[in-house]
Amino acid sequence: VDKGQDGELLRRIRGIRKKFAQEVGFLVSPVHIRDNLELKPNGYRILLKGVEVGIGEAFPGHYLAINPGRVAGTIPGTPTKDPAFGLPAIWIEAGLREQAQAFGYTVVDASTVVATHLNHLILSHAAELLGRQEVQQLLDHIGKEIPKLVEDLIPKVLPLGVLQKILQNLLDEGIHIRDVRTIIETVADHALRTQNADELTAQVRVALGRAIVQQLFPGTGEMQVMSLDPALERLLNQAVAGGGEHASFEPGLADTLVREAAGAAQRQEQLGLTPVLLVPASLRILLAKFLRRSIPQLKIIAHNEVPETRIIKVTSIIGGKT
Repeated sequence: VDKGQDGELLRRIRGIRKKFAQEVGFLVSPVHIRDNLELKPNGYRILLKGVEVGIGEAFPGHYLAINPGRVAGTIPGTPTKDPAFGLPAIWIEAGLREQAQAFGYTVVDASTVVATHLNHLILSHAAELLGRQEVQQLLDHIGKEIPKLVEDLIPKVLPLGVLQKILQNLLDEGIHIRDVRTIIETVADHALRTQNADELTAQVRVALGRAIVQQLFPGTGEMQVMSLDPALERLLNQAVAGGGEHASFEPGLADTLVREAAGAAQRQEQLGLTPVLLVPASLRILLAKFLRRSIPQLKIIAHNEVPETRIIKVTSIIGGKT
């Protein structure tokens, strides 16, 4: 983005960091902007710890018209893709902005394109951004409310690194960590029994169940979810029972699971629903880790994470008839 827009972009970045801290639960490190003559004239790239995690183009003075799926017509411009979400888009001149909006395009300026891309990447890499220093800051803050509990838990019972891993596990699956008090209290209740980060994360997820469900299904209406066919569920449970924490699926079963889960998730999205798979607690960790790479938009929750007051409606069955 050219120098004339640096001020606006910096203002947006400050807003992103503040909103992220409020919604997710911790403040990310400052974002630095610098020139790079190796890039295209209108190109930019975003680095995390010195490694490129995103690239794009932003044309000052132009607008990006993003096609959300249904538009009433076409407009002249430079075809591209929205860098944050990969939707088809067109860079258009300022004079075509109102026409594009009338056709149903989502129209944003160059600074907003970069800021939205950055925000998406920060959310996607939240777990990597949570270092030990950030975890210690969270402990220092909550320690003012429950000093004895924090003092007795970290590091006397549980190393700081294990708590960091628990928080990273939550962030990896898009779960906010604002409620640090509940997280700390739950970990303290179970830390004497186990120091396995995955097992402790599972206990924390149950404690945060109401917030997790509310994040996925706002309001108090029914939860429209996907489920596993009983026969497939039995096969998966046998794999877990036979392999413990190192369980894996045989190739044919793995391929079928990915294919059917991806298809069901796509159908949910086409209906305007969040793709959520409801599974037994015994399968949640393994399925979440296995399916995350292939279907990152799919959220997997366990039965014991759902509050008793919520009504569940199964809209799609994986491994059976849909």
